Amino acid sequence: MLIFSLVLVTAGITVLALTLGGGTEQPIAQRIDSDRQEFNKLFSTYDTLSKEYYKDVDENKLINGAINGMIDSLEDPYSDYMNEEEAKSFHENISSSFEGIGAEIQEQEGRIVIVSPIKGSPAEKAGLQPNDIILSVNGKSLQGMSSTEAVLLIRGKKGSEVELEIQRGENTEPLMVKLTRDTIPLETVYAEMLKDGIAKIQITSFSENTAQELRSAINDMAGKGMKGIIIDVRGNPGGLLDQAEEIASMFVPKGEVIFQVEDRSGEKAVFKSKNDRELDVPVVVLVDKGSASASEILAAAVKESAGIQLVGENTFGKGTVQSAKDFDDKSNFKFTTAKWLTPDGNWIHKTGIKPDVQVVLPQYANLAFISPDKELKLSDSSAEVKTAEQMLEALGFAPGQVDGFFDQQTKKAVQAFQTSKKLEATGVVKGKTTLMLMEGLRNKILSNDTQLKKAQELLNKEITK
Repeated sequence: MLIFSLVLVTAGITVLALTLGGGTEQPIAQRIDSDRQEFNKLFSTYDTLSKEYYKDVDENKLINGAINGMIDSLEDPYSDYMNEEEAKSFHENISSSFEGIGAEIQEQEGRIVIVSPIKGSPAEKAGLQPNDIILSVNGKSLQGMSSTEAVLLIRGKKGSEVELEIQRGENTEPLMVKLTRDTIPLETVYAEMLKDGIAKIQITSFSENTAQELRSAINDMAGKGMKGIIIDVRGNPGGLLDQAEEIASMFVPKGEVIFQVEDRSGEKAVFKSKNDRELDVPVVVLVDKGSASASEILAAAVKESAGIQLVGENTFGKGTVQSAKDFDDKSNFKFTTAKWLTPDGNWIHKTGIKPDVQVVLPQYANLAFISPDKELKLSDSSAEVKTAEQMLEALGFAPGQVDGFFDQQTKKAVQAFQTSKKLEATGVVKGKTTLMLMEGLRNKILSNDTQLKKAQELLNKEITK
């Protein structure tokens, strides 16, 4: 007989404890403490389904479903119940490497949306972008799924393939994208020395060791004659709050506000910089629509409390803080506990942070991807053909009129591209031709990074003052 008891924790967390035992017990609905009558309907439903449903029910599944439904009723994409397998995946995301495609996702109005692909990941290499909608995984629809449920379908062993159905924009045709899963590494900070003594340091997420990685990178760049720093948090989906606070303290003068946290009663806690040494070189921070959560905390802190300029595009707009609570069975749930506010008291939720200097990437940086399995050939007409024409044009191979119709001029452009890459000049876009076309475009975007160039320009002015 199942004995079901309700345990209330001081933090306001409701924990459902299960014990199995023998004997005759009263129905749960008859064993509720008189001061908890609001649970009568829940327990009565459980008793009824357990005894009268037309076939045996999985008792744990009923409990998990009840908890999940309670959290779903909040209509908050950042609050979610996770079973044991989902909870394990959640913890891996923060504290260790994992195997998958390397993209941060979230649920928005019943759809699974990419927040940002991770640098160097299969998702980034395939051209996935912030706000792309994942419609299905290996043919299974994600409609109505939570982000944690979707993650379990998307992740898998290194070397295995997964096919995603992607929609970019409301009125575009979905595209099928096949990716090969890989190991997504722990490393979150990448530094390189550009010309004129300017160091570019990219932070791809805020994990357990990110602050220490950043300190090491700054010290390394300083040893190479660093005169200015570009901190790049474009495409950074966020992560741990304490890491954002520690990193912001490296750039914000001691005692200045980094961010504020406002609870449900309107009480505010103010977090200030503990910086014991200020960097003596100018800094610029790069942001875009994939900069979310902890990235936005850093961006707002340096902008409002350190006078550091932000360059790029409007950020994602996540202004809430989550906590996670573990159950004894290793399942857990995360839920929103507060708002976070910028140093000046602004709530950027759903609006994002506007950069000081707005710079967009070239139009071809927003092109959709083409599945290498799809064949595009003479006389074809489709959205994919138009994308291929746009890619060819961006790479300097004249496809004629860019109209989505694969004509003779398009074929000649494809053959010229294939010849330049030492491929068989078939004039057909498929397989290696598609992959090399997209790789060429990616390299073109990297070499013509208008946002990075503007940041370099601003720093050079500061350095030469």
